[in-house]
Amino acid sequence: MYSHMMVGSNDIGRSKTFYDAIFTAIGGREAILDPKGRLVYLHKDGVFLVTTPIDGEEATYANGGTIGFAMDSPEQADAWHAAGAAAGGTPIEDPPGWREGGDQRLYLAYLRDPDGNKLCALCRG
Repeated sequence: MYSHMMVGSNDIGRSKTFYDAIFTAIGGREAILDPKGRLVYLHKDGVFLVTTPIDGEEATYANGGTIGFAMDSPEQADAWHAAGAAAGGTPIEDPPGWREGGDQRLYLAYLRDPDGNKLCALCRG
């Protein structure tokens, strides 16, 4: 059902620095800048975009919303988290690590991007 994800940004240059860092840390490529000035990331059949809002208003984030990125290993999630924190992201929630609940075991790492969007790196255990 997933097609793509797009988030808003108030500073495309700052967002490019942050998202280039987290995606290259997990084997992706730097952004493609499309003709409308949006950042386009393509990785493992996923499409993630960053844009200034079309309506000209300030970009804001969704309270309660989280964007999850699938990781191949806990080490990849840690690299993603470290790259994001070094590139202007803010570590949030508990430190990266295993969480268990019910019959699920997940390795999770959380960041807020420079515009406040909540991101999660997830590896199933």
